[in-house]
Amino acid sequence: MNGNRRYILDTNAIISLLSGNLDLAKHLDNADYVGISVISYFEFLVFDGLTEKDRTCFYEFCEKVEVVPLNNENKQLVSQVMNFRKHRLKLPDAIIAATATVNNAVLITNDTHFATAPTLIIQNC
Repeated sequence: MNGNRRYILDTNAIISLLSGNLDLAKHLDNADYVGISVISYFEFLVFDGLTEKDRTCFYEFCEKVEVVPLNNENKQLVSQVMNFRKHRLKLPDAIIAATATVNNAVLITNDTHFATAPTLIIQNC
């Protein structure tokens, strides 16, 4: 690990954490910053089979992290999204990767396709 204690969680990392991944929870306890992209926020909420309990747990989780918005005022984010699209990431993943980069954060994920983005720092969850 590079010593960075700032993290953006990909959707699968959120699922892992909320499903009881204690190692990830312990790791995040020492974080200086934890955020999620607004894309991950919506991806989580549209999963089939979510119960009210799941939604409540997720909303409580979102109160403890920053949900990073997507807006056209953040020129650096727009630039990074365009850069990550060049590495064949689908638009939602490019936005998540750009969110991590702009926030100087490590992306926590278990999706291997993020490895195509050479400037992105990734940690497996």
